[in-house]
Amino acid sequence: MKNKFTILLAPDSFKESMTAKEVCIAMEKGIKKVDSEINCIQVPMADGGEGTMQSLIDATNGKIYSIKVVGPISNEVEAQYGILGNGQVGVIEMASASGIHLVSKEKRNPLITTTYGTGQLIKACLDKGVKKILIGIGGSATNDGGVGAIQALGAKFLDEQGKEIGFGGCELGKLKRIDLSNLDERLSKVEIEVACDVNNPLCGKNGASNIFGPQKGALKEMIILLDKNLKHYADIIKEQYGKDIVNIPGAGAAGGLGAGLVAFLDGKLEKGIDLVIKYSRLEEKIKFCDTVFTGEGSIDYQTKFGKTPIGVARLAKKYNKPVIALAGNVGNNIGDLYENAIDSIFGIMGGVNSLEEALRNGKENIERTSENIMRLIRCSSKYS
Repeated sequence: MKNKFTILLAPDSFKESMTAKEVCIAMEKGIKKVDSEINCIQVPMADGGEGTMQSLIDATNGKIYSIKVVGPISNEVEAQYGILGNGQVGVIEMASASGIHLVSKEKRNPLITTTYGTGQLIKACLDKGVKKILIGIGGSATNDGGVGAIQALGAKFLDEQGKEIGFGGCELGKLKRIDLSNLDERLSKVEIEVACDVNNPLCGKNGASNIFGPQKGALKEMIILLDKNLKHYADIIKEQYGKDIVNIPGAGAAGGLGAGLVAFLDGKLEKGIDLVIKYSRLEEKIKFCDTVFTGEGSIDYQTKFGKTPIGVARLAKKYNKPVIALAGNVGNNIGDLYENAIDSIFGIMGGVNSLEEALRNGKENIERTSENIMRLIRCSSKYS
């Protein structure tokens, strides 16, 4: 038996149960019950959505900071941003400052919600002297085209009278001119990478307002106005700066924040899992392992569309590494996942449980399942 058989642990979080780091720890505990000499490499993962900042901080031994910012309905909220272990890269989840979870259902109104707090998080990263900023833009409550965020960074969006427009998608219809003369100068020296896993354009039937507006509280009449205002906003940008942002894939993400980051900060829209793989240095770690464990709370046919387990598995297959996935729930139609690089999928539930029990016992279930998988691996010729 090899003393240094190496397993790479690269799971996503199990939502409402465990962070990705906690999943890694539970996996390692189970594995080492079988053989304490096994070398486990923990690389907490995410796909650009909720948990991305925490995973990257854990993977790089970085640090998380909390600050007070303007929330989506202009109330004060406490938001977080992170600085990766090298001190050179800031990481933000826009939902921390401008997320839909910060607004009660009865108060959701994309006519007035703002991304201003997200801009304040960007500024906080600049104050730490970073050279790059990663921004995850899922889970927004907003439909303002990112105007609020850019206002927080010093830009002015002016109406016909030369006065600054207010917050929210409703105000975009008043926009006449954009003044970037006071935009934070440090932005020109910082690279902005945006974790964006939707391809929606800014406007039209597949745009920000029509597709995502309803979940943010927009009624039919509001959607028509919001879409019209985003088109007007894009027309002003094209007229002043020669940038056509309407049909850029991902421009409609987070109520048009994707478009705003591209237009004013030269942001690069990328798949979230690709960014996490890059900054966690997953590829170089995969090269030297024998087997890969991944997973997330639920695995089903949608997993193949860029979720963490499939992203990890495809990279592992580049180096012919076996991939085992663990999940709290194993859904239907997972056959495609086997064709897309995952070798085996294990549900972690030990019996019939309520959702509350499943969430509460997640660590124990991960540990037990990992132990059982390791006992099976130990029987194989590759391990012995």
